[in-house]
Amino acid sequence: MNDVVALLPLVAIFALFWFMVVRPQRRRQQEVTALQNSIEVGQRVMMSAGIFGTITSIIDDRVRLEIAPGATIEIARAAIAKVESPVIGEPGDA
Repeated sequence: MNDVVALLPLVAIFALFWFMVVRPQRRRQQEVTALQNSIEVGQRVMMSAGIFGTITSIIDDRVRLEIAPGATIEIARAAIAKVESPVIGEPGDA
């Protein structure tokens, strides 16, 4: 019985760590993955390196990004960190 009582603080610390660190990190990773899978041509995005551009094409796990008029680069889909605006031409665009 004393052995079980001695383990309770360790179990409590593990549970606290799980709810404070692991669960929120897993949720953030799922949100980022969902964002990267939902990108569409015409969206303005920011890469994890801080480079902004407009998506011109998507092929599997690669994206062509126009970073300046006439200047395009090819990046990994996983490098996209944020979508800045909705798809061009959708209702609500100015």
